[in-house]
Amino acid sequence: LISAEWTPAQAFAVVELLDDLRDRICAHYQTALFELLRDEQSRDSDANPYDPWTEEPPF
Repeated sequence: LISAEWTPAQAFAVVELLDDLRDRICAHYQTALFELLRDEQSRDSDANPYDPWTEEPPF
């Protein structure tokens, strides 16, 4: 939980920590994360095959 007692400086320190953690994770897993996101987007597009650029609306 987030404490209501944090000062703005403490909250900012947590934000900086999370930014640093995200950067380090992305640097280490960059290729694997890219492939995972690509696969998830591919599955999402399979679930909704409507392409607004080439098809008429389904309604």
